[in-house]
Amino acid sequence: MGSNSQLMVLMIIIFVEIMVAANGELQRFVHPATKADGSMSVLVIGDWGRKGMYNQSQLAYQMGITAEKKDVDFIISTGDNFYPSGLTDENDPAFDESFTNIYTAPSLLKKWYTVLGNHDYRGNAIAQLSPILKAKDSKWFCMKSFILNTDIAEFFFIDTTPFEDKYFTDPEDEVYDWRGVLPRDKYLSTLLRDLESALIESRAKWKIVVGHHTIKSVGIHGNTKKLVQKVLPILEANDVDLYINGHDHCLEHISSHHSRLQFLTSGGGSKAWRGGYDRTSINEKEMRFYYDGQGFMTMQITETDIDIDFYDIFGNVLHKWGASKSYFSSI
Repeated sequence: MGSNSQLMVLMIIIFVEIMVAANGELQRFVHPATKADGSMSVLVIGDWGRKGMYNQSQLAYQMGITAEKKDVDFIISTGDNFYPSGLTDENDPAFDESFTNIYTAPSLLKKWYTVLGNHDYRGNAIAQLSPILKAKDSKWFCMKSFILNTDIAEFFFIDTTPFEDKYFTDPEDEVYDWRGVLPRDKYLSTLLRDLESALIESRAKWKIVVGHHTIKSVGIHGNTKKLVQKVLPILEANDVDLYINGHDHCLEHISSHHSRLQFLTSGGGSKAWRGGYDRTSINEKEMRFYYDGQGFMTMQITETDIDIDFYDIFGNVLHKWGASKSYFSSI
């Protein structure tokens, strides 16, 4: 086969992979166990991509230290990966300047399972899904929605940006890349159907859903109305343990008084917002922790227990929470 023919085949393969990654269907992937006892350690970071500025580099340094201590298996990114407007294409130098050249610690050279945020949609959203980026940096893994299977937990990554009405009705001066999303109603109904079906079928010890936008938050963005209406009932009906998000540039933990579900925000990957605490948006008994600064989160998961730690930029543990399956089964 000639070089031109090989190039054509490669381009077709890339196009097909991108189009599959762009739709609302939930593809399944497996992250193999790395620890003999089957436990896992995960680091969660969101809202980070600023070419090292706003303390992104300093936080990355501390992430490397913590990830080594925790023997992290993989990293989750809750979106808004590249500011201010995503990537222009697969060759945008921002990919190296905000990702490859920043997260260089050996402990962070693990797979990064990533979703898109609203700022990512303001650029070439499809570029972040491209196999070309995987070839450039093997730790990069980004899709709009997908399922990650592990031995003891199942992670359901969902595309939350299309749920926000204002991005469609009042985008202001922003242009969003809605390729693969339109018609919107069909895209969202497919995603909701597939999420519900996958959660019903799941027999995982732990069910964890990851998205960019908040469901419950006392931060500047507050609760996301459409997610509360459309997604939250599905999570509660199917015994989801954690919903993890970014979007609000803070760290927070909110519990639920009538279900096992915990709401965890890790959106302090670079620029943080001081203030924004809205006491009227949440039952104070459900508010476990709020920090309006930069930081990240870790999860230690076994078959019977889960432990959550929130860290600031200096590596100080700001908040700890843990639970066992016996605790959840009593709710």
